[in-house]
Amino acid sequence: MKLVIRVKLLPTPEQASALQATLHACNAAATHVSHTAFATRVTRNRELRALTYTTIKNSWHLGAQAAQHVIKKTSDAYTSLAGTIKAGHLGRPGSKRFRAATEKPITFRPDGAQPYDDRMLSWQTEQRTVSIWTVHGRMKRLPYTGHDEQLHLLVQHRQGESDLIHQNGNWYLLATLDLPEPPQNPAPHGFIGVDLGIANIATTSTGHRHSGRRLNRARANDRKVRTHLQKKRTRSAKRRAKKRAGREARRNRDINHKISKHIVAEAQRTGRGIALEDLGGIRERARLKKPQRVAINSWAFGQLGEFIAYKARRAGVPLVHVSPAFTSQECSRCHHIDKRNRPSQAEFICRNCGFVEHADLNASHIIADRGWWTWVCGAESQVPALTLIA
Repeated sequence: MKLVIRVKLLPTPEQASALQATLHACNAAATHVSHTAFATRVTRNRELRALTYTTIKNSWHLGAQAAQHVIKKTSDAYTSLAGTIKAGHLGRPGSKRFRAATEKPITFRPDGAQPYDDRMLSWQTEQRTVSIWTVHGRMKRLPYTGHDEQLHLLVQHRQGESDLIHQNGNWYLLATLDLPEPPQNPAPHGFIGVDLGIANIATTSTGHRHSGRRLNRARANDRKVRTHLQKKRTRSAKRRAKKRAGREARRNRDINHKISKHIVAEAQRTGRGIALEDLGGIRERARLKKPQRVAINSWAFGQLGEFIAYKARRAGVPLVHVSPAFTSQECSRCHHIDKRNRPSQAEFICRNCGFVEHADLNASHIIADRGWWTWVCGAESQVPALTLIA
């Protein structure tokens, strides 16, 4: 399986200046290639290389490999845009968002990431240094650091390209690892259903609830401060808002890592699989009031699901995705479905058999049952057709 780790570089001021000049040159060249692709409607890598390679190599003093990576990065950006349009993520043709993405060339930020292959970047893992190409020449013995466990994996499993990025004044290399996957448990002893929500970030069918009460208060305060700063429209306010946004994203990511680690560890310890709802497109499907829209759009449910998925693969834990339809309305005991079964956010009272349970816990039992039947039917990680039981 593919895994990306972040390694922090420790350049001197002179080395940092050379790295910054390299990123600026590569991204300026990529923007030039993008304008050519937009004007000529040529976005395939080979054809685009024939049009732009010599120009960007000479004008921005790029090496041969760097020039080719710049062109490929631009081609990949247009391929990604075409996929986004095809999937309908930019709305209807002619909408404001659609026009903003399609009526002008793609531009690249001066500090945007730049890919490096083994000809442009070599690792000296014993010395914990790298030799990296820059527009000012080859930079040797540039030290790096990171978490010991990740650096150990880097030595054994690094493969493919790495990306140079500049974030918050720090320099990083994103290195790709190719890890061997452990054998998946072929006969899980049931499934742990995971219900994702706002009041409780994740509720498992084993009874664990990861409460979001304190987190929601912190997020509400973050939104309040961010709104206040946005109204000022000063450079200082924008800088502070950006800093707070980064802090909030790091906090959310840390919480998602902790929750996913707990869920996967429990499944591995008990010999069970994990069942998740397929929440793809939920933001487009859900019809919510404005305060609820703010809450659901500000939490990275997709990120939490991705963390659970890759940690499950690393642990050999089976993972299935099930349909989310009516999980909040179906009784886990008699399987009667009625929207009146949920009189409030936290309560579930079945109108048919009188079963009473916390709403999120009841939903997690439904997800666990659907996960088991999905596994039995052999449709692993696929969304099954839902059969409603009266």
